[in-house]
Amino acid sequence: MRKVALAAGLLGAAAMVWPAMANDSVTTILKDPKQWGIQTGDYANTRYSKLDQITAKNVDKLQVAWTFSTGVLRGHEGGPLVIGDVMYVHTPFPNNVFALDLNQDGRIIWKYEPKQDPSVIPVMCCDTVHRGLAYADGLILLHQADTTLVALDAKTGQKKWSVVNGDPKKGETNTATVLPVKDKVIVGISGGEFGVRGSVTAYNLKDGSKAWRAYSMGPDEEMLIDPAKTTEHGKPVGKDSSLKSWEGDQWKIGGGSTWGWYSYDPKLNLMYYGSGNPSTWNPKQRPGDNKWSMTIFARDVDTGVAKWVYQMTPHDEWDFDGINEMILTDQKIDGKDTPLLTHFDRNGFAYTVNRDTGEVLVAEKYDPVVNWATKVDLDKSSKTYGRPLVVAKYSTEQNGEDVNSQGICPAALGTKDQQPAAYSPETELFYVPTNHVCMDYEPFRVSYTAGQPYVGATLSMYPAPNSHGGMGNFIAWDNKKGKIVWSNKEQFSVWSGALATAGGVVFYGTLEGYLKAVDAKSGKELYKFKTPSGIIGNVTTYEHKGTQYIAILSGVGGWAGIGLAAGLTNATDGLGAVGGYAALSSYTALGGQLTVFKLPKS
Repeated sequence: MRKVALAAGLLGAAAMVWPAMANDSVTTILKDPKQWGIQTGDYANTRYSKLDQITAKNVDKLQVAWTFSTGVLRGHEGGPLVIGDVMYVHTPFPNNVFALDLNQDGRIIWKYEPKQDPSVIPVMCCDTVHRGLAYADGLILLHQADTTLVALDAKTGQKKWSVVNGDPKKGETNTATVLPVKDKVIVGISGGEFGVRGSVTAYNLKDGSKAWRAYSMGPDEEMLIDPAKTTEHGKPVGKDSSLKSWEGDQWKIGGGSTWGWYSYDPKLNLMYYGSGNPSTWNPKQRPGDNKWSMTIFARDVDTGVAKWVYQMTPHDEWDFDGINEMILTDQKIDGKDTPLLTHFDRNGFAYTVNRDTGEVLVAEKYDPVVNWATKVDLDKSSKTYGRPLVVAKYSTEQNGEDVNSQGICPAALGTKDQQPAAYSPETELFYVPTNHVCMDYEPFRVSYTAGQPYVGATLSMYPAPNSHGGMGNFIAWDNKKGKIVWSNKEQFSVWSGALATAGGVVFYGTLEGYLKAVDAKSGKELYKFKTPSGIIGNVTTYEHKGTQYIAILSGVGGWAGIGLAAGLTNATDGLGAVGGYAALSSYTALGGQLTVFKLPKS
């Protein structure tokens, strides 16, 4: 308790003494649409670019400008950075980094090749992906698969410092990017399928020393939660809010990993992120709400203290990790300017939240096939306020161990997994890559051994029945009304991050390998190009010497493509994805390439 009181005191001191300003080197780049300095494009995670040379009228004339082979197979997530005349490209494990000269069509300036123990590979859930680099203070920041955080000199590639964030022997790994903010870099941890205890950690940018760490569950002081000041639905969470929601010491191996995206509001000095599934996947082995897994956190970046929390899926029974991106916008609600956070959760509900107070304003299904819950109860007078109303037929808890619950929608990989959506302030619409997939889920009892899989469920996945037959949609979403504005059908899940531009064009990639461009207002397909491998990367744009470019990594893999990436053939392998995406092998093969596009010279 004393530690929490101290942290809360620091929170107040920080607000009074230091202005809530982001890192100057980062904000300078983020304000310049010609560059791309962090994976999300900006601190608000909008993935919106003000560049408008490429428009809805001319995008059909795009052509390949140049390409670059990464030399690595497996899934290529994330996207390149562009700082000045240099592009920085990363790979999946072993997490090589290339600095490419944009003045010479990608000539290699320097290359960093970390030496990692390959024993980390089987500990990584769902492929050896990596979601990319970040830039701050002249440093390229890489969080390796083995959890080593490395700061490289952006000009030379020389290692400035490194620090180890976790222990792969316990199941702790990393697949995510990092968030550089002010004088810190924020990192998360993977390993929910190995019984890790999730956390976020802030390291000092100057030398890599630890500033603070906040766990997803456990004692208040270890979560950096103040029982009297941290709120959910506007009320203090109270003492031991997490411990009371677990049986015995299960929280010590309780999951809640933090492998998703992070956003930041400089005015509120708050960072936002979500925590993942509770461990194990067998809900019978962990009675209670399992707080604070499956939770949106709003934390002060200086101290790590949580201002508010919101648990979206209490006592998760389906592996609906809550780690997807939190997109920050300022929009009018009932005529009033309101600071909003929009989150498309794996559980199939899209949440619109007041990011200052944590009040949930909208919670609606963004795929009509979602059936595990009827709705999220937003009646403030109700005892179930803020909770999803679970349908008994699809409850793996109520159906019990060794019972195969069938027809659950969405599947465990969610209506959307980590592949980030984009937002356009011009249309006030969100452009969302989605999965149109359902599952059968059979939980079974499992024992915990450090560093070994701790799952406890067998899954099968398949396209949503009685629908268009495909496994994905790309949609435009109105976050104030909670409505789909338009929807484009896709044969496979859309596993690529979207990009919205001031040219009225939205870009995304497909698992077959197409880069697609659609009209932001209507969704009409305007252009597509088949790259050498399936796309699970995120579309990036930049300007160089007066020309706007579009860049995309291709290299099939990730959870949806794990069968191809890892050579798996049993239908229930890959946590159920192998059988569901078996047909993908008829459309693409492994690869690892960056493709850069531009308009022809007029």
